[in-house]
Amino acid sequence: MTKKRVLFISQEITPYLPESKMAKMGRFLPQGIQEKGKEIRTFMPRYGLINERRNQLHEVIRLSGMNLVIDDTDHPLIIKVASIQSARMQVYFIDNEDYFQRKHILLDEKETFFADNYERAIFFAKGVIETVKKLRWAPDLVHCQGWITGLVPLMLKKEYSDDPLFENTKIVYSVFDDKFDSQVDPNFKKKLLLEGFKEGDVKLIEEANFETYSKLAIEYSDGVIEGDEEINSNIKQFVSESKKPNLTYFPEETYIDEYNKFYDQLL
Repeated sequence: MTKKRVLFISQEITPYLPESKMAKMGRFLPQGIQEKGKEIRTFMPRYGLINERRNQLHEVIRLSGMNLVIDDTDHPLIIKVASIQSARMQVYFIDNEDYFQRKHILLDEKETFFADNYERAIFFAKGVIETVKKLRWAPDLVHCQGWITGLVPLMLKKEYSDDPLFENTKIVYSVFDDKFDSQVDPNFKKKLLLEGFKEGDVKLIEEANFETYSKLAIEYSDGVIEGDEEINSNIKQFVSESKKPNLTYFPEETYIDEYNKFYDQLL
C-alpha cells in the first residue's frame, strides 16, 4: 500500500521564525504526520527576517528561474530549501525580491498591513503549486495554514483543476484568529479576474477584507480546521452553513492525532 502524501503550506514555521502557535504547528505537525506513516512536503515564504546562513538555506537551481506574472508584471520565482535534521524533514521556501525581502511578515514596523499582501498571496500560492508540479509530486491532501496560504484552495479547484497531478487532491484550510482590520487593495478582485478566474469564482470578494478572504478559502476547501480556540464568529457561522467537514480546536497535546484522523476521513 502506497503512503498517502500530505503537502503542508504554512505561513510560519519555527525555527525559521519566532515561536508562535502557528509557527510551532508549522514545525511539529508535518513531523507528527510523517511519523504516522504519511509522506510529506512543506512550504513557506522566505521572509527577509529569516537568517539564511544560520538556517543553512540554499537555492534549488533546478526549481528556480520561472517568472510568475502578477498584475501584468514579471516576478522571478526563487526556490530555496533547508533541512530540520531532528525531524528528518525538508522545508521549501518561496522567494522573490519584490515580495519577500522585507524584514517583516504581513505587518510593517507600525503594525500596518502591507498594501501588497494580496499580491504576495497570489505569488506565494502560484509559486508553491508550480514548484510541486516541477517536483512531479502529486499530493493526496493539501493543508493550508495561515492567511498568506488562503488562495491555494481557489487556485487548485479552478486554475489547476484540469492538472492530473491535483485531480484527486483534497484541501484542508485552517482558520486562525490572525485577523487584520483594514480593507486593503480595492483592486484585489480585479487582479484575481486578471489571473483568469471568472466573476462567479470570486463573488465572495466584493470587499477584500479578512472575513471575505477567509470565506473564499473555505469555499474551495474540502475540510476546515479551527486552529485557534476563538475564531471570527461570522467565519464560524459560514463554516457551519457550508456543511463541510469541520474539526474544532484541539490543544497542543492532542491535535496531531486528531488532524491525522481528520485527514483519513477526507481521504
